[in-house]
Amino acid sequence: MASNRHLGRIVALQTLYEYEFREEAHDESVDIQEILKRNLERYETAIDDTKFVETLVQGVLKEQKDLDGKIQPIAPDWPIEQIARVDRNILRIGVYELLHQAAVVPPKVAINEAVELAKAFGSDNSSKFVNGVLGTAYRTLIEDAKGTDNGSTTVR
Repeated sequence: MASNRHLGRIVALQTLYEYEFREEAHDESVDIQEILKRNLERYETAIDDTKFVETLVQGVLKEQKDLDGKIQPIAPDWPIEQIARVDRNILRIGVYELLHQAAVVPPKVAINEAVELAKAFGSDNSSKFVNGVLGTAYRTLIEDAKGTDNGSTTVR
């Protein structure tokens, strides 16, 4: 199942990357469902959990503005539009999983998977960048929120 989901994240990344690229190029024929369907068909014998991939892609697109708003203060030296497209989409997937998939994906798994995607598809420094941003996202968006919710405070 783990390798199946890893491949699923690769397909989600490829889908989001292509969609964003074509949108920015003003391709009026771009259709996320067509891209996702084509990408899933390529791996139909290897990915059993297509729902997982669909949830990632649709969830990231639905929450993209909020995700970008959460990523930006964590990486203030890099305006979201200046982050490499592949890194930006990896971060969106990672933050989406941290915030919206915690019931099915443990935070350490979400971060590790994003780092692995960055190693495979990003530049030489992408994995360090992704790890740093998602580590901070976990501490600030998840741990601190838990500390606030139950009335406890976190001492750093």
